[in-house]
Parts: sequence; structure tokens; C-alpha cells
Amino acid sequence: MTTDTNTLETQDKSSPRWTDLRRTLPQVLPRLRDLFVYAIGQVRIYQKIYPGIMHALIFWGVTIQVIGTAINLQQMDLFIPYLELPFPRGTWYLVYELAMDLAGLAILIGVAMAAFRRIVLRPKALETEWDDYYALVILGIIPIIGFTVEATRLIAASPPWAVWSPIGNMYAGVLRNMGVSPEMAFSLRDSLVWFHATIALLLLASIPFTKMRHLFTAPLNILLYPRRKEGTLEKIDDIEETEILGVGKVSEFNSYQLLSFDACTQCGRCEEVCPATISGMTFTPRAILRSLREAMDSSLVYSDENSNAELIGNTIPEDQTWSCTTCGACIYRCPVFINPVDDVIDLRRYQTLSTGKLPKSIADTLRNFERQGNPWGMPPEQRVAWAEGLGIRVLNPGEETDVLLYLGCAAAFDDRNKKVTKSFIRLLQMVDVDFAILGLDETCCGDTARRLGHEYLFQVFAEQNIDIFNQVKFNRIVTQCPHCFNTLKNEYPQLGGNFRVQHYSEYLNELSLHLEINSHDGNGKNPIFTYHDPCYIGRYNQIYSQPRKLLSDAHIKIVEMTPNTENSFCCGGGGGQMWLETEADTRINHQRLNDALQVQSDVVATACPYCLLMFDDAIRSKGIGDQIEVMDISEILEHQLSNSGRDNPQNP
Repeated sequence: MTTDTNTLETQDKSSPRWTDLRRTLPQVLPRLRDLFVYAIGQVRIYQKIYPGIMHALIFWGVTIQVIGTAINLQQMDLFIPYLELPFPRGTWYLVYELAMDLAGLAILIGVAMAAFRRIVLRPKALETEWDDYYALVILGIIPIIGFTVEATRLIAASPPWAVWSPIGNMYAGVLRNMGVSPEMAFSLRDSLVWFHATIALLLLASIPFTKMRHLFTAPLNILLYPRRKEGTLEKIDDIEETEILGVGKVSEFNSYQLLSFDACTQCGRCEEVCPATISGMTFTPRAILRSLREAMDSSLVYSDENSNAELIGNTIPEDQTWSCTTCGACIYRCPVFINPVDDVIDLRRYQTLSTGKLPKSIADTLRNFERQGNPWGMPPEQRVAWAEGLGIRVLNPGEETDVLLYLGCAAAFDDRNKKVTKSFIRLLQMVDVDFAILGLDETCCGDTARRLGHEYLFQVFAEQNIDIFNQVKFNRIVTQCPHCFNTLKNEYPQLGGNFRVQHYSEYLNELSLHLEINSHDGNGKNPIFTYHDPCYIGRYNQIYSQPRKLLSDAHIKIVEMTPNTENSFCCGGGGGQMWLETEADTRINHQRLNDALQVQSDVVATACPYCLLMFDDAIRSKGIGDQIEVMDISEILEHQLSNSGRDNPQNP
């Protein structure tokens, strides 16, 4: 019998149904977790204290009231005829009364806080429309009427447990003092109940036509948003055969994106952290989402004569999509996980691959990619010219190394970043790391091309690099560029390139370098350092402690800028912004440099070639090179080593 049972269990576990369940659960469980944590728990909303408390009072007050009303309705013969439910009774009924009273009070306090915020405080990012006031009015009226109903009941019945309904009991006392008798209360109660029910039903009926629809669309968005790795863009499959490249009309967005347009409550949190918006550009993530929702309504909900109009140039100005740095700050701040970056990239893809209507600087950059294979437009044979005389091994097909150093275009073609690369090379040589480069076989990783909307170029570059990677043997790829790092690690797997990839700050920490370094500069001074978190290793890949530890191990104490870590402000170079001409008074890098100046730092340390160039440009533009400088961590480590007279860091 035992053998038969085990056989049945084995057969059951190998059945297609059991296999499907095991395959589905790992996909479903994270979504359910997010639903409970972020939709019900509302963790991201509490990141801001005042609106977090306000929203919690309204949400949990309404939730308790809805549950309590459902329990109350179940007592009626209409729903369960000939049966009286035993719950709540006795002590539980007293708890029920208290909970319902406190929930109603919570709603009123929350509504009052919301009204005060919109009418008096009026935060810059908060926009108020008619349905905002409508929601506040109706959410305020319902508990007031509810307390009135409760008060008339307590006056008419005078139950001994009235103190367990403290707000209703207090209100009943007020009405008694106003001359309301038990008979009058009894006669008014039925009318008040019907009025209360009518207003509640009006609230329900108006949900689809007001912002209150987010009660349903927001949890759905949290449940269904794509679970791609942070920092990755969606791949266009079969790109050479695909007829639609990018999104030109709102109907070409996928169903999840359409849902996200509806889920947006226009709360403005994305605007509060968007570097383009803060720096004075006309672009805002909220405005893009609002425009797309309006286009969705006119095209797909209330179809009119403009339902097939192209988005770019009609709903969205042609230059709007190019201001986004793809830093991801809006994604991480959104309470319901809306991703404006994906929408912007889809629009860029259409502009780049379908219409060709691009800003001149962007068109020139893409032309450089097509002709020379890099955004600088430099001849590819100069990719390793900087390495002459450094004794760097070039890995040929079939050869092996521990560390494959992927340089990236900035390290190869930009004079400022060539110095950074040489410093990093010398650090590796000091500790006898077995490393090599690909030489002329290396090509651009494709990050910039992809984020400028040229998906085809990205896939070509990726396939070339993956083919070269597969021809050599290595244990890991190490790169200095966060954009290369993110692309190689998180996006190449979309094309079959699965490799161990590390940012150099991670790798140097693994070496456990014992750097007995003097923190003073050559003049005996003690400069103040601050560290800038690059978006593509910070927000997208959670590399925060490793760069700071390298500086700490070098006996360098840093003063943190505000904001920092996951809230760090973008340098302005990502998403192709390195190559876009912007107005002098809206430059993001100037805004970030001001953050460094506010902490009176002498040196801005970073770990990204784009950040290095953007800070350097801002410093030169402001003419304050004698006041502050920017250095890569590799340069800082080598500089400190030379000042201390040490030839070699120790690697145990």
C-alpha cells in the first residue's frame, strides 16, 4: 500500500498540471507579495510623511467602513433569508461599533488633511482638478451622514453600550442639546439611511469617471507591471521582420502600458525627483503620462476624428522625449510602479527608426555609431591607441584570462577618461591581476544607441560583442562604465549573452586591498571629498557601499551630498543626454554641481565616465576649476598611493 501511494504521489508530481504549477508559482508569488506590500501596505506612499499619514487615514478608514458595512448588510434577510448570522455579537459587537466609529473619524481627519494640503499648503508638484475636490467632498459627506445616522439611532434607542460608539454618542449629545427627541430621531433615521446609501452608491458609480478609479487600476498596475531587471529595456523581437518599430500611435502601446496611463493619479512625485523638470526643462514624466492618457481616451474610449493621429507632433511635442535622462528616479518614486522611461523609449524608437525626425545632435551621434561604431565618431582602429606602452595583454580567440577588462567607448576615445583608465590599469598591475582586453575586437556595448531609440544598432553591437566573448575564456568581465556594466549584465541576456559582469568598484572590493594611504594631498592639506552616485550602478543595480568603502579604505572621509544613494540626483549624461545640446539655464549637471558646492567639497568623487565628463563640463562652464575638481575613484586611489610614497598596495 505504501509503495502504491508513493508511486501515485510521484506520478502526480510529474503530471503536466504539477509541472505547470511549479513553473507558475515563482512568477505569481512575487506579484502577490508586491500587491500586499505596495498596494495594501502602501510602503512607497509613506516615503513622504504628511501625505503618507493622510492617505493611510483615508485608505484604512474607508477599508474598515466597507468591511463593516458588508458585515452589517449580511444581517439582513435580503442576503441570507431565514438565517441570523451569529457575528458580531456580545463583546465583538462592541469592538465592531468602536472600529466603525474610529474608521469614520480617520476618514474625516484624512480628508481634512488633504483639503488643507491642496488649499493652504499647495505643494508645487501637486495639481488640483475638479475630481480632486469632488472626491474630498463626497468622502467627507459620507462619514458625516453616517455619524448622523448613528446619533439618531442612539437617541431613539438609548442602548447601554453607547459609549462604545464614542463619536456617534458625542454627536447624539449635541443633537439632544439642540432639541432632537427620541421620536424625532426615530422619524428621521430612515430618511438619513436612504440618503447615506444614495451618496455611497453615487461614490461607487463615479469611480470610473474620476481619479478614484485608481482604487482598482493602481493595485492592478502593481500586480501586473513587468518584472524585468531594473535598468533593462524591452527587446524588439525579430527586429528585421517587425513592421512596427516603437510607438507612433497610442493604440500601439501594449495593454500594460495603457493600464499604467489609467493608474497614474497625477500625484506629482515623479516631477519632484525628475532632474529634467527640476532643472527647468519643459519635460515632466507626469505631463507625458497625462498626454498619453488623454490620447488613449480620445482614441480608444471616446473614438473621434483624431483617433489615428500620431502622438509625436500632436499630443506630444517633438522635442519632449529627448529631455529624459533615463535615470529611473521617477520609477523608484512612483507609488504604483509606473515606468515613464519605457514609454519615452518607445516614442524615441518611433522617431529614430520610423520617422527619422531627430534633433541634429542626436542624428549626428547616431550617424557616428553607424559609420565608426562609437558616439565620438573616432576611427575604430584608435580604440586601443591609448594603451601603447602600458604592457596590456590583448586576448585573442581561444586564449584565457581571469578578468576580461571591457573598456567601453569613453575610456577608449575621450581624453579625460583615458587618464582614468590608465589609473585603473596601474592599480590592477600593482596587485598582479590576470587581466586582458579585447583590443580592436571590442565594440560599443550599445547602451547609448538603445536609449536614443536605435534598437537595431544596439542588437547589432550586442551580437558582435557576445560572439567575441564566446571566442575567449574568462571568469568575469570587469568594466569601469556603469552604462556598459548595466548593459552587459542585465540586457545582453536578452540576446543570449549570460556572463559574470562586475563594476570595477565591486571587483576592487573583492581584492580586499589593504591601502595604508595618507589622506593628505601633496601640500599637506586635507581636502573635503564628496561622492556622487551614478544612476546606472546606484538606482538600477544597488551598488552604493562598494565605492564608498574604497574611499574609506583609502582613509578618505566623504561628506554626503543631498540627495544621495537611491535618491541621488542624475548628472545629466544618461539616456543620450551626453550628446544633446541643452540651454545653459537648464543644464542638469549644473544643478548637481550646486549640490556638491553646498557641502563645500573640494573633490567630487565618482565611478562613471559620463558623470566625470558632466561634472567637468559644469566646473569649466562656471569657471571654478580652482575651487573644486572631479576625479574618478581609480584616480583618487592612485593619487593617494603616490602621495604616500607607496609603490604597492598589499593583496593578501
